[in-house]
Amino acid sequence: MSTIGTPFTETAKRALLCGSGELGKEVVIELQRLGVEVIALDSYANAPAMQVADRSHVLNMLDPVALRTVIVAENPHLIIPEVEAIATDTLVELEGEGFRVVPTARATKLTMNRKGIRELAAKELGLKTSNYWFADTRETYLEATDEVGIPFVVKPIMSSSGKGQSVVKDVGDIEPAWVYAQSGGRTRDVSEVIVESLIDFDYEITLLTIRHKDGVSFCDPIGHVQESGDYQHSWQPHPMSETTLDAAQRIADQVTAALCGEVGRGIFGVELFVKEEEVFFNEVSPRPHDTGLVTLISQDLSEFALHVRAILELPIPNITQHGPSASSVILPRGDSEQTEFSNLDNALAEPDTQVRLFGKPVIRGKRRMGVGLARGSTIEDALDKARAVAGAVRVRL
Repeated sequence: MSTIGTPFTETAKRALLCGSGELGKEVVIELQRLGVEVIALDSYANAPAMQVADRSHVLNMLDPVALRTVIVAENPHLIIPEVEAIATDTLVELEGEGFRVVPTARATKLTMNRKGIRELAAKELGLKTSNYWFADTRETYLEATDEVGIPFVVKPIMSSSGKGQSVVKDVGDIEPAWVYAQSGGRTRDVSEVIVESLIDFDYEITLLTIRHKDGVSFCDPIGHVQESGDYQHSWQPHPMSETTLDAAQRIADQVTAALCGEVGRGIFGVELFVKEEEVFFNEVSPRPHDTGLVTLISQDLSEFALHVRAILELPIPNITQHGPSASSVILPRGDSEQTEFSNLDNALAEPDTQVRLFGKPVIRGKRRMGVGLARGSTIEDALDKARAVAGAVRVRL
């Protein structure tokens, strides 16, 4: 039986969030709805999840000493990674000392690095993936580009939200793609990259996969549009044949089971490419997925609520999907520490629409600052409404 105490007392159940972005903010809200005391960490002050957490700490989470010091001092019952930029070896050590990492420290470490998860999927599990090569110098990168041929995708093996990711369609793009990959990686020196052949897929989906105390559950598939590796719109449910959906679910089950076995709990965002009836594994995140923001309006239990139920060992007897739904990001470009949003009355004038503003304190260049959400009679209708909601929000920098 799962037991939850009272925050700020000796009975409190404490959860520590490593990363405090917009996805973490929704996780904090769901944890607090169930009476969990929450501590939020990030590299800068007043990050979105910090604004709703019980307390917070600013630190470089890639610094193993700083990360260990905060975790030991807070002594949480749950450590919940929300970003990739974490000293994962420290999490592995802490797990060995008795701390509980969600879903597991091994899953967090493997998925932080594209090399680890791709080798697991392709070599250990034998799943279909794109052809790929790794390169840790400019010379080996150029060799890999000769092998794979144009067009191809290049990504740092450690990055997020599309940082450093390029699609190379011309010989003249090869060198700029290498330079951009180095700027987007999480390491200080040369960033190792993955060079992938470009699959001519029909569509790509995120299959939210929940491993919980009673087994494995799946949300309806989420379709999405990405630009430079960062999502712009998502919708649910994406139409798929039963045969293809079954294949996708088998792959998601295989990958998540290999990552965390019987003990891991939580939601995974499994990214898949589909070509006719063939399903190719792409990536997996052991946490809520940005394309899953659509579940804030599309389901009775959002991906964040499902994540929290799973990690607290609470039952998930069913997931109710409310019909065609979509999300569209609010993605301004500029430079400001005093961003203002207006025209919300017009943005929310249509029925079955919502807005989430993330409360990010700073924008430098292009940054996702919110999302428009909508339900409609069809996927196309929902997408049109979601785009209209996001487009109606005026951003003043």
